[in-house]
Amino acid sequence: MSENPQPRSLALTSPLPVHQNPVAVYLAGLTSPRSRRVMAQALRSVGALLTGQESENIDIFMIDWSQLRYMHTAALRSKLAEIYSPATANRTLSAVRGVLKEAWQLGYMSAEDYHRAANVKSIKGETLPAGRELTQGEIVALVQICKSDTKTASGVRDAAIIGLLYTCGLRRAEIVALNREDFDAASGKLMVKAGKGRKQRTVYVLGGALRALMDWLGVSAGRTPMFVPVLKSGKITERRMNAQSIYDMLRRRAIESGVPDFSPHDFRRTFVGEMLERGVDIATVANIAGHASVDTTRRYDRRPEETKKRAATKLHFPY
Repeated sequence: MSENPQPRSLALTSPLPVHQNPVAVYLAGLTSPRSRRVMAQALRSVGALLTGQESENIDIFMIDWSQLRYMHTAALRSKLAEIYSPATANRTLSAVRGVLKEAWQLGYMSAEDYHRAANVKSIKGETLPAGRELTQGEIVALVQICKSDTKTASGVRDAAIIGLLYTCGLRRAEIVALNREDFDAASGKLMVKAGKGRKQRTVYVLGGALRALMDWLGVSAGRTPMFVPVLKSGKITERRMNAQSIYDMLRRRAIESGVPDFSPHDFRRTFVGEMLERGVDIATVANIAGHASVDTTRRYDRRPEETKKRAATKLHFPY
């Protein structure tokens, strides 16, 4: 960003205590380790644009973010719009705004300087979410491979996890945060406590997903966490699973069942798309999925694409 105005001095002369460092305070306030990693990387990319260095060489904790002014954040917005998708650029701007806010609250910026610097508009435009939807055949294959694994209780556990991912649209972080007490077997109601922003919501586990979950709770009785690791020896442990272990489990089950590569988030995409296609109103789907806005849910709506596909069949090209 050499053609754009640069802050007077970005480098701190000495490290700030963690509780006085705007970046450290901002990252500590985020709700999940993944959010902290993503936003830290976003800030490194900003540091690279401001200094001309490689992002891997940027120490975001040694940058004096309080030196940024509107001319700098406006130039940043322009550059981000050139090199990133709207979603990535806006996420990066959000990280910058968050650090600027902490710099103001810690007394490193005046209110006027902060509000001017943070007052850059989001970048308009929308991209389709990355990833893919799983087919019914693929979901059946994943469930069957879990059911065929009778050596330990991991097959029962994995089927229950897949059931919650698919029929309730849960995030990995939400699944690993579940406790047995969050579930009411009589009604199928499940209290989800670990969504974005730490908001609580209820979902209902029914049908095959309920049967899979009840089977797992039966064999893992006595544990507080709903989902725990199962050792190769067959021993069911007491400690809580983590989000990475769910990712690894899904990848292993995909390989075993011959299902093409997919991400855990693709279950949410499939859940939202199928709910909307079956006539569930978008506000209800957004509420179940834990989306703060129906605009987020709308991005996963496959119905407009199907309508366009049907429209394309109306014309005949005589070749």
